[in-house]
Amino acid sequence: MRYRTIGTDPAHRREVSVLALGAMLFGSRTDEETSFAVLDRYVEAGGNFIDTSDNYAFWTDGGQGGHSEELLGRWRRSRGIGDEIVIATKLGARPLAPGTSYIDNPEGLSAKVIRESAERSRERLGVDKLDLLYAHIEDRTVPIQETVEGFAELVAEGTVGLLGVSNHAVWRVERARALAAAAGLPGYEVLQYQHSLLRPRADVTDDMFPDGSLGHTGAELLTYLRAEPEALTLVAYSPLLAGAYTRQDKPLPPDYDHPGTPARLTVLRAVAQETGATLNQVVLAWQLGGDLPIIPLAGASSVSQLEENLAALDLELTQDQRTRLDAAH
Repeated sequence: MRYRTIGTDPAHRREVSVLALGAMLFGSRTDEETSFAVLDRYVEAGGNFIDTSDNYAFWTDGGQGGHSEELLGRWRRSRGIGDEIVIATKLGARPLAPGTSYIDNPEGLSAKVIRESAERSRERLGVDKLDLLYAHIEDRTVPIQETVEGFAELVAEGTVGLLGVSNHAVWRVERARALAAAAGLPGYEVLQYQHSLLRPRADVTDDMFPDGSLGHTGAELLTYLRAEPEALTLVAYSPLLAGAYTRQDKPLPPDYDHPGTPARLTVLRAVAQETGATLNQVVLAWQLGGDLPIIPLAGASSVSQLEENLAALDLELTQDQRTRLDAAH
């Protein structure tokens, strides 16, 4: 396993594995025995960076979530896990009532919600301190200043370490970081967005992102990351597009339906054949070996899936292969 530093403050920065494990469906669609087996194998392989959220996975039973955090708490206690494992969680997108969703009834990012939701996450996880806490989705009903100060209070109190942000417009991320810097407060240092080899259209809208998908890593976000490579780290969720690269029963989402997709898939398949690796492994190796500090965040519903992902750590693409993958469009 290889490791990368996230965070700049010596009091809070952490060394994390370059491949993060997504625990979104642990405790819901992925049963406890399987979840524990995947977690155990990940740690055995040197992994120490696990991702969850307070709303995972509310859509599986029409509830409010908490399944994943609760399972991770049980796993930690049963294995005697301490602060050697970095667990990241998120708040802001938990439905306020069963039968609703983060689209029409989210908890939001008020100072009150930040404090209360973070406390519930600490209880479910069984930790005194949240290693990394993300603002999960935007809340434009609350002033950015209030959100910034709400997160900073928890850092000052020692119940939160690093701060992150996900699925926000880049201008709002920068405004939040600027407000924090001006006030001498901790700001967002880890950015979690969807990123993969295939590129989605940015103009496809949905209920969550009416202005276009704010969850995708577009050109503006990549430019922002390149401008501050020491201060910001991208954690790339859904790098394998929920199995769409390899599974016939997992079609690509509609926003990938454009002429560039077949071209990139053609090169991807060629590189996979040249290396003897799977398509998924090539995608992960492409992210891991890039010029930006990207940490792929890949889920696994079985130990065999995890093993496939772990093997990508040993795959080194040539410069020619990387250039071809980057240039295809």
